[in-house]
This record gives sequence, C-alpha cells and structure tokens, in this order.
Amino acid sequence: MKKWLVVFGTIIAYILTVGLFFTNKVMYIRKKSDEELLMREKSEGFYVDEAYETLEKEPFSIPSPFGYLLKGTVIEQHDTKKFIIFCHGVTVHSINSIKYMNIFLKRGWNIILYDHRRHGQSEGNTTSYGHYEKFDLKAIVDWTKNRFGQDIILGIHGESMGAATTLLYAGMVEDGADFYIADCPFSNLEKQLGYRLKEEFRLPSQVVLPIANIFLKLRDGYSLKDVSPIQFIDHIQNPVLFIHSAQDDYILPHMTKELYEKKPGPKALYYAPFGTHARSYAENRSDYEKAIDDFLKEFNIAKRNHH
Repeated sequence: MKKWLVVFGTIIAYILTVGLFFTNKVMYIRKKSDEELLMREKSEGFYVDEAYETLEKEPFSIPSPFGYLLKGTVIEQHDTKKFIIFCHGVTVHSINSIKYMNIFLKRGWNIILYDHRRHGQSEGNTTSYGHYEKFDLKAIVDWTKNRFGQDIILGIHGESMGAATTLLYAGMVEDGADFYIADCPFSNLEKQLGYRLKEEFRLPSQVVLPIANIFLKLRDGYSLKDVSPIQFIDHIQNPVLFIHSAQDDYILPHMTKELYEKKPGPKALYYAPFGTHARSYAENRSDYEKAIDDFLKEFNIAKRNHH
C-alpha cells in the first residue's frame, strides 16, 4: 500500500510540475526589455530616432473584446486610402515592426502599429500565440475601418507569432483585409512546441504536451490544438505572401511551405536564402522588398476596387 502511495504521489508530483512549469513558460514567456529591443533595432539601422520622431504620430487605445486595453500608434503620412497593420512576434513589441513599416511608408502606405496583449504598452495577462490575439486583431481592423473608412485598402503584415495571428484572423475570424504578409509563421502550435521541447529540453512531446494541454485549458481557456493556422488556411480567399528564411531553425521553413500549399487562390512565396528566425528582411533587404513589390503588383493590390 505504501509503495502504491509513493508511486501515486510521484505521478501526481510529475503531472503538477510538468503542467505548471510548461504552461508558465507558454503563458508568461520572457519578454525582451525595451533597451534590448531598441539597441538591436538601432544597431541594424532599422530604428533611427530622428527619422521616427519627425513622423506625425497619433497614439490610440482601444478595448480588446477580453476587457483589457490595446495600445498602438497611427502614422498617417500620406493622403491615400492605403493602410497596413503590423503584428509583431512574441517577446518583442511594435518597435520591432518599424523596419517593416519603413518599407511601406516609402511606398505611400499609412501605418497602424500596435502591441499584442501582454506586450509593450498593451494590457492583458497572458500570451496565447494567436488564440486570443486574433480577436484583438479584429478589434484593430474594425477600429481602423471605422476611423478611416470602410473603403480603405487594408493589408496586414505579421512576423512569427504575429504571422500566425494574422492567418488565424484571416482564416477563422474574418477575411477582413485585402492582403496578408505572413513572415515565418508556425503552421501548428502543438507541433511547434513539440519541436522546441526536443531542441531545448531534450524531452519527447508525448510525455509533456498532453499534460500541458490540460493545464493550459484550465488556466487560460484554450488548448494548443486551437492554435493551428493550417486548419483554417483554406478559408482565406484574399492574397497571402508567405515569407520564411531558409536557415530558420526556430520555426522550420517547411511549416510555411505546408501553409502555402494548402492556401487556395492568390498567393506567393518568398524563401529568403539568408537569416535565422525572423531575420529574412534583416539579411535580404532588397530581395524582401522586391518580393513585396512583385506581390502587390501581381495581384493589383494598390488599385483594387472596393465593395
């Protein structure tokens, strides 16, 4: 009897330890500090104080459907109907989007930057890798259209978690933008975490993920299976440009290939030859910009007629 109690106690302790440890890592992933981010973006010439300061900016704050505030900035430099929303990756915030913003500013687009829940200036307690973030993105889209007109031409650019969020928004919530750019998304969060477990902790996913899933459902109201762009990609009618760097070993490039192949209708794919995760633009600047120009031109995006 005593032996059984020890075994039972050990199993319970294992389940609690695994469940709490991994869900904490997922929900409260360590974010980079503002200093770290600024230093990195400045060192690469992406963020230039003077250039950013001289832009006419308007901060905004809107309620998330989940009761916290989302904070962002509108940069309306051009007298046009072209707007693009940027979704940053996990651990960073909208300063990280400035490099992509500059590509579009030069091409006559107005800019909507915002911070995901629990990142930057936005409120919210946990990170859900696109699960709750996709509805926040809908709130940002709705706000943008109400503010600047239902007839605007709207794009969404997402990087990493922001790319997964963009695809989940487009495939699950509403195909509400005229085009999407998904830079290094994962296709399936469960597979992605299984891969990271193997790489970082040398643990097989079978002994961790089923437990983590139960705890995540109890603690944050969703399961990893819910966060799977590949399940919903075939609902997206509007054009998607998929981007991934061939050397990415954090989210593997084959995930983008799967998404690209399953997406019906208008789409394009750019594999950047150089750069690790989320470094496609940093390491392939002119080719990255060319991929965007070709995509916008091929689908005649800047001149689309609006319903």
